[in-house]
Amino acid sequence: MSRRSGILEFAVLGLLRESPMHGYELRKRLNTSLGIFRAFSYGTLYPCLKTLVANGWLIEEPAAAADAASTAPASSLTGRRAKIVYRLTTEGKEHFEELLSHTGPDSWEDEHFAARFAFFGQTERDVRMRVLEGRRSRLEERLEKMRASLARTRERLDDYTLELQRHGMESVEREVRWLNELIESERSGRDRRRSSPEGSAQQDKPGETGGLPRRRDTTPPDTSDDTAK
Repeated sequence: MSRRSGILEFAVLGLLRESPMHGYELRKRLNTSLGIFRAFSYGTLYPCLKTLVANGWLIEEPAAAADAASTAPASSLTGRRAKIVYRLTTEGKEHFEELLSHTGPDSWEDEHFAARFAFFGQTERDVRMRVLEGRRSRLEERLEKMRASLARTRERLDDYTLELQRHGMESVEREVRWLNELIESERSGRDRRRSSPEGSAQQDKPGETGGLPRRRDTTPPDTSDDTAK
């Protein structure tokens, strides 16, 4: 399984954990809520859904009985297929929760991190922290390489190429600052819980944000198109 198909499976399971959906709804949510999938098509989504069904993580159900009854004559006349709703199974929920707990290097990469971040509301605080810190470490390594490369090649670059290199560096620096804010907010939230009278008896739960910084846009900055990585 390719990395991108693995990310798509993760995102589909995460969305279906919220509620059952049919294929069109899923595609719309993936396109609008998870911008990393804007370029994918039904030809990509439906094989993914079939794989998840075959693995026992999803089940296919017909649309609501009332809707099916009202559309049955039209479907039989037009040859259109009735809508299929996809629902997460108990095994699918367990598999998604297992995926949520992963904090290895793959979760720090550009597209995978964006998908992981989209489901931080369902992720344990300690896991969120490890993913954020891993992502920051990865970007700091990338930034060092970009600076070293620019220092070696600066004299050979024309003004426009040099400006493009600087733009890429600024994008990475901006995301590092954003990650620093998120990490500090997570730590502050955890410290507040520990210092509260009930802190010792409370457990961190998915959905507790730890007091995210107030921002107009919490979407991960896009560094996937940086010219030097």
